[in-house]
Amino acid sequence: MENNFYQFSAKSLQGKEIGMESYTGKVILVVNTASKCGLTPQYEGLENLNKRYKEKGLVILGFPCNQFGNQEPGTEKEISEGCLINYGVSFQMFSKIDVNGDNAHPIYKYLKDKLPGILGKKIKWNFAKFLIDRNGIPVKRFSPTTIPEKLIPDIEKLLK
Repeated sequence: MENNFYQFSAKSLQGKEIGMESYTGKVILVVNTASKCGLTPQYEGLENLNKRYKEKGLVILGFPCNQFGNQEPGTEKEISEGCLINYGVSFQMFSKIDVNGDNAHPIYKYLKDKLPGILGKKIKWNFAKFLIDRNGIPVKRFSPTTIPEKLIPDIEKLLK
């Protein structure tokens, strides 16, 4: 496995393949999301971070996942509309993926390998967050319950 986040690609909610190398030089926050979760209001905090730091080089990448309590049952269209209507999400959302198990998306296999969490190489729940520096190196992992606002010091440090 290579050392770098940029080797991967993922399909957007609109079905377009996006290479992670298109985010070269940016600070990246990767989040597995769900629209029917108790933590779903974090979309609002994530969007606030996006608005506040996008111009300074932050990119937020949302990956809907239905592996925790069936909390992302919708279609790509439903997920997209829910994010937009309920939370005004303007950051990049990808199509639904698995983050754990044999079918876990390669991005998540890589991130869990680089930054194991409390459960080792597993994602605990929706809204686990990974912060990646401007060189494509994962630097910090945050628990699902860590609200987006708490990431500000780490984000600002990487944006300098």
